[in-house]
Amino acid sequence: MLVNSKSGALISIRDRGLLYGDGVFRTLLARDGIALHRQQHLDKLQHDCAQLGITCPALSILSSELDEVLLQYPDGVVKLIVTRGIGGRGYAPSADAQPSHIWDVTAVPQYPQDWYSHGVVVRVCDIRLSEQPRLAGIKHLNRLENVLAAAESGAADSAEGLLLDGQGRVIEGTRSNLFLLCDGCLITPQLHRCGVAGVQRDRVLAYARAQGMMVQIRDVMLAEVYWADEVFLVNSVFGVWSVRELGERRWQKRTFATRLRTELTQGEW
Repeated sequence: MLVNSKSGALISIRDRGLLYGDGVFRTLLARDGIALHRQQHLDKLQHDCAQLGITCPALSILSSELDEVLLQYPDGVVKLIVTRGIGGRGYAPSADAQPSHIWDVTAVPQYPQDWYSHGVVVRVCDIRLSEQPRLAGIKHLNRLENVLAAAESGAADSAEGLLLDGQGRVIEGTRSNLFLLCDGCLITPQLHRCGVAGVQRDRVLAYARAQGMMVQIRDVMLAEVYWADEVFLVNSVFGVWSVRELGERRWQKRTFATRLRTELTQGEW
């Protein structure tokens, strides 16, 4: 779509994003020429670049280019990738590496309506997330664990898979963040060891706090998920999915998730 501010779809075979996954990305949903929650996504991108020591393109440039993309593609899933750029051989980054940035747009996925009205089937993935606090929370390009986990859940005809770490703590979905509702308290796993802190996760937390709800960000074990009153998943593309089935556990209640879906669609959390 756009590569380093120019129309095209080619990058160098020596780009470190390709060679080592040395970069970050964000995924925005565009509707009617508007990229939803664009500033939050761009702020996250800037934060993640800083965490990896990658020079982020100026937000004014990215914002201008996003407007250009939206003029041509008013509806779709917009992906922005920033890599460390072209570097020499070896893992060590060059001090003078110039970052690359790429814009791409794909069609909005058409998920079954039943997944919104009655919830989704989720399975626990066999693969475990490795712990790396330096990368925790960052949406970096090293997503091979998620690729393998998504292949597991897809093969099992599940809408999503749950990822645990090596100690059995529940971290996230393969492409989503996880929330539990237990006795009126909203709980989500902490992400200081691994996992991705998504924009939609931030919005749910902001909404819950604005409503005066008790909120906990802490370690969550799998047994607690099974005992929750409601379980739901969020990301910036599909929004909110209630979980209706996980293993032998079935949920009928999805009152909060249904209300949340409406509030997040209408509100500016």
